[in-house]
Amino acid sequence: MRQTIDLNGAWNMRPVGEEEWIPAKVPGSVASDLLRAGRIEDPYYRDRQYEVFDIFLKDYEYEREFELDAAQLEAARLELVCEGLDTIAELCLNGRKLAQTWNMHRTYRLDLKGKAVAGRNKLQVTFRSPVHYVVNKQKERYLWAANDDYVVQGYPHLRKAHHMFGWDWGPKVPDSGIWRNIYIEAHQVGRIEDVYVVQKHAEDGTVTLDVQVRTESFTSTELQLNAVLLAPDGTVAAAAGISVLETSERIPLSVSEPELWWPNGLGKQPLYELKLQLISEGAAVHEHSYKLGLRTLTVRQEPDAWGESFEFEVNGISIFTMGANYIPEDNIHERLSRKRTEQLIRDCVKANFNCIRVWGGGFYPDDDFFELCDQYGLIVWQDHLFACAEYEMTEAFTAEIKAEVADNVRRIRHHACLGLWCGNNEMEWAWMSWGFPKREKLRTDYIKQFEILIPEVTKAHDPETFYWKASPSSGGGFDDPNAPDRGDVHYWEVWHGGKPFTEYRKHYFRFCSEFGFQSFPSQKTVAAFTEPGDRNIFTPVMESHQKNAGGNGKILFGISENFLYPKDFSSLLYVSQLLQAEAMRYGVEHWRRNRGRCMGSVYWQLNDCWPVASWSSVDYYGRWKALHYAAKRFYAPLLLSAEETGAQVKLVVTNDTLNGEAGTVVWKLREAGGRIVEEGSLNVLSGAMSAQLVADLDFSESVQGREDELYLEYALRQGGQEVSEGWVLFVRPKHFRLSPEPKLVCDIEEAEDRFILTLHAESLALFVELDFTQLDARLSDNFFHVSAGRPKRIELMKSDLSSPASADQLRKELLLRSLADSYVC
Repeated sequence: MRQTIDLNGAWNMRPVGEEEWIPAKVPGSVASDLLRAGRIEDPYYRDRQYEVFDIFLKDYEYEREFELDAAQLEAARLELVCEGLDTIAELCLNGRKLAQTWNMHRTYRLDLKGKAVAGRNKLQVTFRSPVHYVVNKQKERYLWAANDDYVVQGYPHLRKAHHMFGWDWGPKVPDSGIWRNIYIEAHQVGRIEDVYVVQKHAEDGTVTLDVQVRTESFTSTELQLNAVLLAPDGTVAAAAGISVLETSERIPLSVSEPELWWPNGLGKQPLYELKLQLISEGAAVHEHSYKLGLRTLTVRQEPDAWGESFEFEVNGISIFTMGANYIPEDNIHERLSRKRTEQLIRDCVKANFNCIRVWGGGFYPDDDFFELCDQYGLIVWQDHLFACAEYEMTEAFTAEIKAEVADNVRRIRHHACLGLWCGNNEMEWAWMSWGFPKREKLRTDYIKQFEILIPEVTKAHDPETFYWKASPSSGGGFDDPNAPDRGDVHYWEVWHGGKPFTEYRKHYFRFCSEFGFQSFPSQKTVAAFTEPGDRNIFTPVMESHQKNAGGNGKILFGISENFLYPKDFSSLLYVSQLLQAEAMRYGVEHWRRNRGRCMGSVYWQLNDCWPVASWSSVDYYGRWKALHYAAKRFYAPLLLSAEETGAQVKLVVTNDTLNGEAGTVVWKLREAGGRIVEEGSLNVLSGAMSAQLVADLDFSESVQGREDELYLEYALRQGGQEVSEGWVLFVRPKHFRLSPEPKLVCDIEEAEDRFILTLHAESLALFVELDFTQLDARLSDNFFHVSAGRPKRIELMKSDLSSPASADQLRKELLLRSLADSYVC
């Protein structure tokens, strides 16, 4: 029988050399334990990140006691399982050394036979300073790494999440500790050591699961292996059992009428449950279960008129990928939770994502993350954990990364959401285009690591999932890795290069997996980490919460190019978010209009790991920026978008559903006061998975000389509802003549499960924001335009409020503004 002794929970810790023990919590970390004990203050407040950094120059020891009885000691296998030790850890049991670890990303199984005793045992884990280690290693052997203005140099020497040493959106918080589960496993008879499931989809729709199981037997007793596949409704879909004759066995399970798993927006996410039991003398001695989605999922690359395609293919259908890049949700691991991750994944689904890229400078997410992506239908692009640095393929480093990749591929590979393994972030591109000392030996090591070793290990454990050598890449071998006509692209000329938003329209990438523009978080988020005197974007505190050198100035420059100078600090934060949302809209709508040539938009970035000015669309506290609301619009399955050239406007319907869709396109050329100058409508039928030009309009005669006072309003209607809408200004917003008082009002009515907010304006109100003084809310739309005489209806589900509230409370707390309110009156 299998028995587990849980070692999570209460431990003691202290800095090495100190007398006093401090209560600790596992899983957790040094920072969280010191915070709880009052030994340090929150590093995210003001500029305390710099004060707190000194704690990471110390070593720390953790200890706890546990008891084992004689029967447990007699188990055939008795192992200490450490799912996450961060990072340089020495483990001792009863004063004897068990192991030395060097890798945050690995799971360690340590033999306790002959080392544990009956009764009380003491386990000690000592963590050495990761900062001292990388700094000293860097002195011995220099390894280049990007972001040298923001990071602790030397991080490529240690298999620890790179972002913990600082990044251009994150603080230097190189924490340590037992950050994932720790427990003891005892097996007496046998165990299931490994399971790999291969799906075979036949032309008649039947799906056969080839369940490959590796077992270990500790007895001469005959073992039986049983497999049961439960359908999403809990009924038995298939079952089989075999006698275990070899250490590796295969069980076929056939499903004749499978319910297929689809990404969000294309269908449902039914999950089957595979249950495995190892049986001895009629009793289960070990069990495993997995949630499986039945689907085919790969990346299609085929020559075409524009070069070579790069597109996810699900169940035989090529899809346009819509999503964002995910970074670790917090620098302090104890603050992570399934609830928090689920809210972020739900935010992705609400914004019509079908994909999320796990960036390679963090850590492999917990099982919860992949389970939630299975449940909600997000394809996961999973980087291996290498980013923006050189790596030297020493014997020890090679052994570490082989074990690390194997551990995580085996853990993650069964998930329906897993769409792609990627070797690294931006290293092939860096070798070709970035300025750093390029030693031939390390260039060769790059090829060994990312084009030989890691793909070999990945394929050995997961041959069914597509492997991509780097991001960006055109296929490897240093062959023009950021080429626009094949592979994936990272495009940063608008942010880092200062080019206008319209620059996106010059590029028809096959798949853009990184592009972004920064903004500040909301006033409420800034208030959480500042004092009133800090609230100017160039104060030391605000600059300490901006990790991209010169970033605040770039935001200000972007505002100067597109908007009038905001009248106060709150308005500046608000306008920065409008700027960010507009930048991303220009790119995404362009690529979706060119669906077929371009097949993916994954913007940088989804989330933050602390409160900061950054590229995120959801801030550290889960508040949606204007960009996330814009993403909900520009990632809508049915999108009507406009491409304007002077006074000429092309309207395109992009249909990313599996069905042809009929609707009506309506447009109105208006004055700010509401008068309609021209209008029109047409019925459209858009084909499934297509982009179609539906109108080519020329307003030259009407607009000439009135560019700063006319605007175009357009919408796609189905069944009396507007499913997509947008606006065209013929000048930049700063030059449009808005009424200083659009007389914007909001009525709030309460229904059973929601509130209805109806907005009215007497003249055009641009970028209307709804917020509340204390409450947080996720609205059906926000940062939208309201035309004169054309009410805008917004829904607020009661479940999307941070705490229960009445309609009266919402009215009292309501904060309502539009772009005109940011001007000096």
